[in-house]
Amino acid sequence: MPLSLLIQKLSEGLLVSIAIFTLTLIFSLPLGLLVAFGRMAKNPILRNIVKFYISIMRGTPLMLQLMVVYFGPYYIFGIRLSHGYRFIAAIIGFVLNYAAYFAEIYRGGIESMPLGQYEAAKLLGYSKTQTFFRIILPQVIKRILPAVTNEVITLVKDTSLAFVISVMEMFALAKAIAAAQTNMMPFIVAGVFYYIFNYVVAFASEALEKRFSYYQ
Repeated sequence: MPLSLLIQKLSEGLLVSIAIFTLTLIFSLPLGLLVAFGRMAKNPILRNIVKFYISIMRGTPLMLQLMVVYFGPYYIFGIRLSHGYRFIAAIIGFVLNYAAYFAEIYRGGIESMPLGQYEAAKLLGYSKTQTFFRIILPQVIKRILPAVTNEVITLVKDTSLAFVISVMEMFALAKAIAAAQTNMMPFIVAGVFYYIFNYVVAFASEALEKRFSYYQ
């Protein structure tokens, strides 16, 4: 296969990988914050349920979770879903997994904040909601950005796991083309694409960190 045609084919898979990456971040970042609130809740039942969910998500392989989300409806409930459900299942699996990781990052950032800031905000007449979103959260975001960046970079590479439920993202296409052509070039080109993807994400994250370095 000519290199130009190979790049074109893998570019189509790259768009799917980017879609998985983008949708995962859009949904998992806010969901992770909600999960973090549940993890820190005073209600022991809610706190333990959320703690168990985080434990499951972090303690089992993402590949297995994707398979459960995709095959579960049929094997457990006998529900037959359309071929398009593959992509939806991938997004659900990635979001649930990464929300658990982001939740622990959020929790670490929130709990690292000095109690004096809450007390000072209360004296100034701020409500708990105003205190969190106007004073605490901006500082938490700055503190957790390096950890979030690491997870985001990992997500770029983890998008390749979608192949396990036959989502034709870039790695799945590279694997199929390499098997058909019996050569390594599709994997090399895919590796270059992943590197560029990661570089762009890392560059954007570094720029964001500099923007939030207002205490320096």
